[in-house]
Amino acid sequence: MQLRPILLAIGIMTVLLGVAMIPCALMDFADKRPESHVFAVSAFGSIFIGTCLWILARSGDQSTGQREAFLLTVLVWVFLPAIASIPFMASGMSITDSYFECVSGLTTTGATVITGLDDMPRGLLLWRAILQWFGGIGIIVTAIAILPQLRVGGMQLFELESSDLSGKFLPRVTDIAAYLGFTYLLISMLCALCYFLAGMSWFDAITHSMTTMSAGGYSTHDLSFGYFNDTNAPYVATFFMFVAGLPQSLLAMLLLQGRISPLIRDPQPRVYLSIALLLSVVIVAYHEAVVDPRIFETAAHAFKDALFNIISIMTGTGYASAPYDTWGSPVMAIFLVATFVGGCAGSAACGLKMFRLEITAKALIAYSRRMTMPHRRTPVRYGNKVVDEETLQSVMVFVFLYLVTFLVAAALLSLCGLDAMTAISGSATSVSNVGPGLGPVIGPSSTFQTLPDAAKWICAIAMLLGRLEFISVFVVLTRRFWQG
Repeated sequence: MQLRPILLAIGIMTVLLGVAMIPCALMDFADKRPESHVFAVSAFGSIFIGTCLWILARSGDQSTGQREAFLLTVLVWVFLPAIASIPFMASGMSITDSYFECVSGLTTTGATVITGLDDMPRGLLLWRAILQWFGGIGIIVTAIAILPQLRVGGMQLFELESSDLSGKFLPRVTDIAAYLGFTYLLISMLCALCYFLAGMSWFDAITHSMTTMSAGGYSTHDLSFGYFNDTNAPYVATFFMFVAGLPQSLLAMLLLQGRISPLIRDPQPRVYLSIALLLSVVIVAYHEAVVDPRIFETAAHAFKDALFNIISIMTGTGYASAPYDTWGSPVMAIFLVATFVGGCAGSAACGLKMFRLEITAKALIAYSRRMTMPHRRTPVRYGNKVVDEETLQSVMVFVFLYLVTFLVAAALLSLCGLDAMTAISGSATSVSNVGPGLGPVIGPSSTFQTLPDAAKWICAIAMLLGRLEFISVFVVLTRRFWQG
């Protein structure tokens, strides 16, 4: 196995993280904060570590294959949160809380252990937003350029025809990253402008655009989006959260090439929009028919809040405009289901993803038909194409690992002394990279701060497993992988 290209890539990304700390240092210096030296020292340390790795790995054989790609994918997401946590630790947070916050940030989960956001240094608030924005583009590139090549979780359905693993893997990823990165930046800038026009300050607009387009959900206020309920910002957020859950490659074709037909032909956006509208309508119907006294003044108000929070949970953004865990037990069940659903493949969104839900549903229908008519051919189709057995098996393995990881994490959290609701929703929100859970402990109005350290580490590991699509991690942990 060639370790040099892996160390080189990690070194480059560590340097990029260090450079990204510089605006945070400048922000604190401009605000004359007493802790303004924290980011300056952290930036220097990160750039130094990354440069050392780059120097050690720059010479020698740089060729890569599937094994190197698997290991690089896993190590990047495990190592970078440790580097990113340096400013938090230098600010006085514990190692556990610092690593948890950075794993949550880079995986765009959005679960936090920090309170008092309104009084925090703007440099630290900006750093949290940068982590999620940085993680968002990393997730998109991983989902579009790396996982299809590794044939992980059925992602080979979205394999680029011009990709070639033989000696050109990293350069091809670089090309794809540049293509997608420009689209990601362009939409983020448009989102920031819309937030500003909707009533946010420039700082809030920029930071929230970063955490919206990355489907991350870190806010600069303890009330999250409830702080902006008197403005038009929730409407902007609803639209751009939905956009963040769409396939970014198709958005790139639309914005950079003017091609809308790929977006229309892809079945994922239609399923994605249909589920979001359906769940929102069910919540409104339940409120109008059952809830007394009413929580919302009108059905339109109910639909606005329901759609905002459903899209936020489906995409894994995790913003909260209202304490939806107080809307009744049936509504809480709907939000728990939405936690698992996710967005489209190739987006920054989390969860099972639309294509896996559709393929799994069609596979179940096909299997039931075979039970009654054993000799009938019932192929599973997706997007007018027959899904081959390898892809179907990959999807089924992913769904199985997803559910097993959720159940194991929930059991471990319960062993940490958490109540059933907190353990189940904490596991679901971590594995699905959503952010807020349900209930009074980790609900939309609370944080993960009060959880014991063991529970925070379990949630952090679940976040990494969910973001890495499970199979990548389990492959690296097998003995056969290290034996070649």
